[in-house]
Amino acid sequence: MFENREGQIVPEVSFKTRQGSDWVERSSQDIFVGKTVIVFSLPGAFTPTCSSSHVPRYNELAEVFKAQGVDDIICVSVNDAFVMSEWQAQQQADNITFLPDGSGDFTRGMGMLVNRDDLGFGPRSWRYSMLVRDGVIEKMFVEPREPGDPFQVSDADTMLEFLAPGISAPLDVVVLSRPGCPHCSRAKIHLQERGIDFDDLELLKHYPHRALRALSGGDTFPQVFVNGQHIGGADELESWLAERDAA
Repeated sequence: MFENREGQIVPEVSFKTRQGSDWVERSSQDIFVGKTVIVFSLPGAFTPTCSSSHVPRYNELAEVFKAQGVDDIICVSVNDAFVMSEWQAQQQADNITFLPDGSGDFTRGMGMLVNRDDLGFGPRSWRYSMLVRDGVIEKMFVEPREPGDPFQVSDADTMLEFLAPGISAPLDVVVLSRPGCPHCSRAKIHLQERGIDFDDLELLKHYPHRALRALSGGDTFPQVFVNGQHIGGADELESWLAERDAA
């Protein structure tokens, strides 16, 4: 079992980061003192769960966390500054601060350094998240010590529920569209009129039409997904929005 460090001060270490072509050292005091900070730590940059779920959701909810008084969201991994910078760029996670813990000093100080020789990784961080106020750990969510890479409690939605119980998180909306499609434009206008953010994926720019069928089971554009649920085309979206407005 990992030690729950709620009520303790975060380890005092120096993070070696990159800003442009320069090395910049940031201390724990610089990062945490006088601020409210969310930290989530994970096994490694570019790894599947970290890239597909952990980082993207914290990035998506950054504005919601900010409205709850959070000054910064920090992703920590036992990787060097170059790897972390490239991963942040690949993830387009501009709402998150990526901190390289290359020597594992911070992770070791948190009692979260584990040996992952089974994967050829060497020492890495166990997956966890925490809320830190003025350098003091207020809340920790530590994944259970189970085989593999459990991802049950350190996610962004669990942290948001702790900070603001019952708050409604923003909808996760994706529109599969193509250039010049009037029905795609209609669907996007309906979402914009309600202030609903969405990701617009114009498939035919990079993928053949069969990608639409593979992803949605449909043959026509657009195809809309909300929180992972397939809604359908523009007409089905209108019906879904009308039901939501009436609720």
